[in-house]
Amino acid sequence: MAKKQLTKRVESEIQRLVEENGYSESVLKNLVLFALEKEIAKSLSLPKLKQAIYQHFSVKDTTTLKKSGNFQMATSGMGKLDLSKKAAWEELYRKLVGVLPGEENEQGYGCINGVNILKYDLPWKAFGLDPKTAKTEDIKASYRDLSKIYHPDNTKTGDALIFNRLTVFYKSLTERF
Repeated sequence: MAKKQLTKRVESEIQRLVEENGYSESVLKNLVLFALEKEIAKSLSLPKLKQAIYQHFSVKDTTTLKKSGNFQMATSGMGKLDLSKKAAWEELYRKLVGVLPGEENEQGYGCINGVNILKYDLPWKAFGLDPKTAKTEDIKASYRDLSKIYHPDNTKTGDALIFNRLTVFYKSLTERF
């Protein structure tokens, strides 16, 4: 892979930061080069999102999709979807097809074990468990560990929204009907 070159503007900004703040020039250059070399996953275009949803429901267009009984049942709990907007198609993709490109191994608020639990319904992945081998005790142990971190009573790392979402995941995996 060819090494990227820094522009004059970036080099002068690095020099300014070194002089004003005493930062290490080599550390700043390495950081910039790392950022430039890091591959950024592009989000799916609207036509590709639509095509994936059409394939999922075996339809050819949006009109047929809206009339599909399977689509109506799959989206009945999702509220009103504005299919003229890309955000609605992304929401459908997340719920019905899988993880969007660029959202794999996410980090940051709401992300546990590489999955944003506020966007995705992937309890097994959030709990770090294999659905084929995990036992009820494994689910309970994982939930207990995560609860210690995200319970609202924890003043340092507690978060009611994340805790409630984890509780929904836990119940979905352990409740018997």
